[in-house]
Amino acid sequence: MSYTGSNPGSSDPFGPSDRFGSASPRRSPLRRPLTVALVALVPGALLGWLAYETLGGTGTGTGTGGDGGPDRGAGAAASSSTLRSPADGSPTDGSPTDGSPADGASGDGKQGAGGTASTAGSTSLKGKVVVIDPGHNPDNVEHTAAINRKVDIGTNWKECDTTGTSTNSGYSEAEFTLDVAHRLRTLLQQQGATVKLTQDGDREYGPCVDERARIGNAAHADAVVSIHADGAGAGDRGFHVILPATVHEGAADTRAVVGPSKDLGKLIAGDFARTTGSSPANYVGDGTGLVTRKDLGGLNLSTVPKVFIECGNMRDTKDAALLTSGAWRQKAAQGISEGIVSFLRG
Repeated sequence: MSYTGSNPGSSDPFGPSDRFGSASPRRSPLRRPLTVALVALVPGALLGWLAYETLGGTGTGTGTGGDGGPDRGAGAAASSSTLRSPADGSPTDGSPTDGSPADGASGDGKQGAGGTASTAGSTSLKGKVVVIDPGHNPDNVEHTAAINRKVDIGTNWKECDTTGTSTNSGYSEAEFTLDVAHRLRTLLQQQGATVKLTQDGDREYGPCVDERARIGNAAHADAVVSIHADGAGAGDRGFHVILPATVHEGAADTRAVVGPSKDLGKLIAGDFARTTGSSPANYVGDGTGLVTRKDLGGLNLSTVPKVFIECGNMRDTKDAALLTSGAWRQKAAQGISEGIVSFLRG
């Protein structure tokens, strides 16, 4: 603030030539009231500052600015964005789309160094049991006599297991199914589910198809998915999900699980198509990606919701290029996982 006629060399604006016309310095009539007012205000301001510090004014709240200082507006926006994606409204915790934990996240729903706390979605399947059935076994080929013996599947007797198929370059179906099963297990465990595999390359052969069904039944699984790849002719492309038919013969009785299995299969088919970009099979299912069969022991003998998925045709060169890609197999696992999660959440 400036005053007309003030002396620039004086520290007192009310100097010898001030606007009041005084010949010598004099005490301002306002100084005493101002001093009293300041004495009264300082304690109040000090108390207010102490309260601010105590109640969180130090910048340790939910939001921080770019330099680590207080920024509640930014903190509120960040907190909101971790709960709901603006694009599709789906929950998100900032994790990469390939299912791996976000940088700095501990992967157990707690905040890791430099990371942000995961949302409740990481435990959304707590208490749920999922059984993954990787089709065939890499060592079946060395135990042909054992896998060729017949087992009762309710409607008839069928081979214990088979060797499965392979691509023209020799990548086996059994290798493919185990790889996808491992990826799928990780994704489901990140959601809090208890996951069991019918085999993990840790057996000499098999298990047989009837035992595969019993493993899911004994686990009281909320969902079972058997992973496969087809061995159809060249030019036959795409995926399909196999649903159990209504069977009530011998040891087989699927009546209680046909409905929920169909629900599971539809959800998996939809999410699998979306995440992988693959189309429903052009050679079975009339373009629906869904096929119902009554000749598969793994389905006939299941007493819990269960489906098979044929992820593609290993004998077609275009499908084989997808099936042999690790990045595509991750998408396949993601699609199956999302279908299972949707089913289990109801």
